Amino acid sequence: MSQDYYHILGVSKTASQADLKKAYHKLAKQYHPDNAAAGDKDAEKKFKEINAAYDVLKDEQKRAAYDRFGHDNFQNQQARGGGGGHGGNPFGADINDIFGDFFSDFMGGSTRRKPTSGKVRGSDLKYNLTINLEEAFHGVEKNVSFSSEVKCDICHGSGSEKGETVITCDACKGSGATRVQQGFFVIEQTCHKCQGNGQIIKHPCKKCHGIGRYHKQRNLSLNIPAGVENGTRIRHTGEGEAGIRGGDSGDLYVDIAIKPHDIYKVDGTNLHCKLPISFVNATLGGEVEVPIIEGGKVNLTIPAGTQSGDQLRLRGKGMSKIRSSVRGDMLVHIHVEVPKNLSKRQKELLEEFKKESTNEKENDGSFFNKMKSLWS
Repeated sequence: MSQDYYHILGVSKTASQADLKKAYHKLAKQYHPDNAAAGDKDAEKKFKEINAAYDVLKDEQKRAAYDRFGHDNFQNQQARGGGGGHGGNPFGADINDIFGDFFSDFMGGSTRRKPTSGKVRGSDLKYNLTINLEEAFHGVEKNVSFSSEVKCDICHGSGSEKGETVITCDACKGSGATRVQQGFFVIEQTCHKCQGNGQIIKHPCKKCHGIGRYHKQRNLSLNIPAGVENGTRIRHTGEGEAGIRGGDSGDLYVDIAIKPHDIYKVDGTNLHCKLPISFVNATLGGEVEVPIIEGGKVNLTIPAGTQSGDQLRLRGKGMSKIRSSVRGDMLVHIHVEVPKNLSKRQKELLEEFKKESTNEKENDGSFFNKMKSLWS
């Protein structure tokens, strides 16, 4: 019995599409003739087996048929797939055409399969990028590195050697599908020879082996605009995986995560920060310097009698907004600090302040005076 496709890729029969893709990329990179050890004559053979296995298992319909009929029966069906002429049909005509015409008239459309020309769009990719808050405010250009399928630079993605052209598949006559008659039923399946493309590359490119792309480490410069928020997704068109045989490239989606900041907390486009001030400034009022996100400091006026927990607003000193000159606000949360170490003179002054404050409260019938009366 031949080695089955799951065993070739080193995965179980319950493997997800993501697991299949991961296993394929790992093995394709390992056994690619350009990467294989010198003198390894089996590398190209193994590389072709890996591609053949992945081509079947990545297609849900092919995979279902493969699981149902088994490896040997599936390959036998593929081998018997082509066939022109009447093939001993007692009706003297191609029964496929009879059923095709019947269903075409009945359903109001053709059941014939159109060739795909071999071009397949590349997969989209996702990249997680972490930046700091200052970079999110100003915008930044980041150089990133990741591996993906890239267009072959020898055949320019066509899969064919320079100057060579593709030919129509003689097994399916360019339709991309063959039909097998079982009694009065006709089963249509992907052509085993051209893999449903309807065309065959006579002389495949030696670098990409006719695929039109190969696996490579990529370096890319990403432009992150000012004002991005945590969780923003940015689409870079055409920067995903290269397509097969000249197909369009997929897109790259960059998911932005912003690191927590030592000073600021972000709320939409507003910034929040905690500002410690002395009890003297809180009592008498004054001005203090506050750091801002773009760098530098601004003066903030503290009203006399400010309490811990009070919130002061600096308008237009928050985060940037994408494609806008308008900015959010910065909300400053006041925390009044009580000194722990006082000089002798400071204590004397505070004692005097305490006496004055006590006399005032006793004379004006304040809350403390009322509390005192309850215990008299």
